Amino acid sequence: MYLSRLQHALVARQHAGLFRQSHTITQYQGRHITVNDRRYLNFSANDYLGLAQDPMIQMALAEGAQRFGVGSTGSPLVTGYHDAHQRLSEQIADWLGFERVLLFSSGFAANLTMLQTLAADNDFLLLDKLSHASLIDAARQHKGRFKRFTHNDLAALARLLPELPTDDCHSLVVTEGVFSMDGDSPDLLGMSALCQARQAALLLDDAHGLGVLGEQGRGSWFAQGLAAPDIYCYMANFGKALGVGGAFLAASKTVIEYIEQFGRHYIYSTALSPALCAAVSKSIELVKRDQWRRDKLADNIGHFSRLATAAGIPCLTSTSAIQAVMLGDSDRAMAVSQRLRDEGIWLTAIRPPTVPPDSARLRVTLSASHEPQDIKNLINTLEQILLC
Repeated sequence: MYLSRLQHALVARQHAGLFRQSHTITQYQGRHITVNDRRYLNFSANDYLGLAQDPMIQMALAEGAQRFGVGSTGSPLVTGYHDAHQRLSEQIADWLGFERVLLFSSGFAANLTMLQTLAADNDFLLLDKLSHASLIDAARQHKGRFKRFTHNDLAALARLLPELPTDDCHSLVVTEGVFSMDGDSPDLLGMSALCQARQAALLLDDAHGLGVLGEQGRGSWFAQGLAAPDIYCYMANFGKALGVGGAFLAASKTVIEYIEQFGRHYIYSTALSPALCAAVSKSIELVKRDQWRRDKLADNIGHFSRLATAAGIPCLTSTSAIQAVMLGDSDRAMAVSQRLRDEGIWLTAIRPPTVPPDSARLRVTLSASHEPQDIKNLINTLEQILLC
C-alpha cells in the first residue's frame, strides 16, 4: 500500500513532465564539464568566480587533511570543533564585520536553524514570495503567523508588517540578497529602514551575493550600503562563489550564542570537515584579494545582457550572474535544454515546483571562468533554436 502510493506520485510527476534526474559528471573544469565522455560548455554551475578548481584551494584542502584529518569526529559542542573551525569563524567575522559566526554543513541547514531557532512561537514571520525552499520549509514549521509578501515589493511588506511589536509578538522579515532563480535583488536599504521604523528584525540569505558583490566580496548588503548591525542574522554559504562547501550564520554575540545553545541543527549535527574549513579559508583570501575575478564576471554579465537583448532572447531583467531565459512551458524548456546539449552546451531547464507554474526557464549562470566567445556561442545557439 505504502509503496503504491509513492509509485503513483512518481508516475504523476513523470506525466506532468516534471521528473528530475541526476547526471553524473566525470570531470569538472569550470567552464567545461564532461558527462558520459562528452565535453560540454558549462552554463549551469554556481562557481561564479571560478574558484572550485583553483590549485591553491586544492592544496589548502590537501594540507588541511594532512594536518587535521578528514572528519571532524563529532558535533561542534562535543569533539567536532577544531582549530580550523575557530580560525575560519574568526576570519569570516573579521572580513564581514559581524561579532560572531557559526559554521554549518549546508545553506539549507543554516537557514532552517536561523528561522527555527530565532522565531519564537508567537512571532510573525514575513518571507519574500520567491524565498528559497529552505526558508519556506522552516517557515511552514513555525507555530506562529507566517505570511509571504509580493516579491521585492516594499509597499506590500509595509501593508503586512505591524506598526509596532507587542510584548509577546515580534516580526521577522526574511529576504535574499540575490534571488536564485530570477537573479534580481531587493532594495535592502529601503527594507532595513522599514524594519527599523517598525522595530522588526531583518534576516538575510546571501548565498548568491557573498564573494560576488561589494568591496572584497562582502555581499549584497555591503554593496547596498548596510552595516552589519542592520542585519539581525546573516546566512551565506561556501558552495557558490567560494567554490567549496558548507555555510555559516553571522550576527551579534548574543544572537550567535542563543543559536549555539538552542539551534538543534547546530547542536546535533557532525561539524564540517576541518580540512574543508582550511580550503574555505584559502578561498576567502583569494576572494578578498582578487578583484579581477569580480571585474571579469561583471564584464561577462554585461556581455551576455547586450548580446541577449540584441538577439531578442527573452530574459528577465538581472544584473547578477544569474540570467533567466524565460520559456514558460516545461516541455519546451526541456526540449531547448536538450537541443543545447546536442550542440555541446550544458544549460539546465528549471521547472515547477522550483519556479512558479508556467514560468519554466533556462537558468544561465555566468562565471569569471567564461570567455567572451563562450557567451557569444551560447547566444548564437539559443537564437538559432528559439527564433528560427
